[in-house]
Amino acid sequence: MDDLALNLPERIPYHLAIIMDGNGRWAKQHGKPRHFGHQAGTENLRRILRACSEFGIKILTIYAFSTENWRRPPAEVSFLMRILETVIDRELDDLHANGVQLRHIGHLEGLQDHIQRKIRQAVERTRNNDRLILNVAFNYGGRDEIVEAVRRIIRDGVSVEQVDETLMEYYLSTAGQPHPDLVVRTSGEVRVSNFLVWQAAYAEYYITPVFWPDFDRVELHKALHAFAARERRFGMVEPPEV
Repeated sequence: MDDLALNLPERIPYHLAIIMDGNGRWAKQHGKPRHFGHQAGTENLRRILRACSEFGIKILTIYAFSTENWRRPPAEVSFLMRILETVIDRELDDLHANGVQLRHIGHLEGLQDHIQRKIRQAVERTRNNDRLILNVAFNYGGRDEIVEAVRRIIRDGVSVEQVDETLMEYYLSTAGQPHPDLVVRTSGEVRVSNFLVWQAAYAEYYITPVFWPDFDRVELHKALHAFAARERRFGMVEPPEV
């Protein structure tokens, strides 16, 4: 155990969500094509997963591919699909052995049939693991998730009187999971980019200028300390002192 693990704050986010941004700019900074940055970002995910497990985080949700990302150049989209398939093939055994439970949030429709099968198989194989839950938001959009939840509610014939926040959350991709405590966005952009629109309503946000491939254990450690220093009020205020 190193100094970072020994110097953790008392309050650790149970559920951490990350908008993994900046791969393309990282590649440009290094004089490489964009796909080089995506590859480096994928390699970094392995390190951050290990750090999350070591630091005591129980749920990690990553924004891997949005519903809007289909509008990127076809060659880049194809490369991202190949990365997803490669990661499943290469990493699944280790993830399973280390107690990681994989969950997919978003649409499988639109992905190639063999990739859909691999995702389903990975989710099924790891479904009983409980050391760390990894939600992979792939072909995901927060607004789309809410629209799809409403459609399912209507299809199920739920009456208007039954619709409340608890029911709505039952129909979301993250049903049964606590909301994210902390959302980290790398690369310095200050926007939510249609990520966990419902779930992150009261999350704390941590924005760092560091590009995703360089967001290492040290940077995660900084984010955890920043989170621990926040006073979470959830719209309330402290009662006045008497």
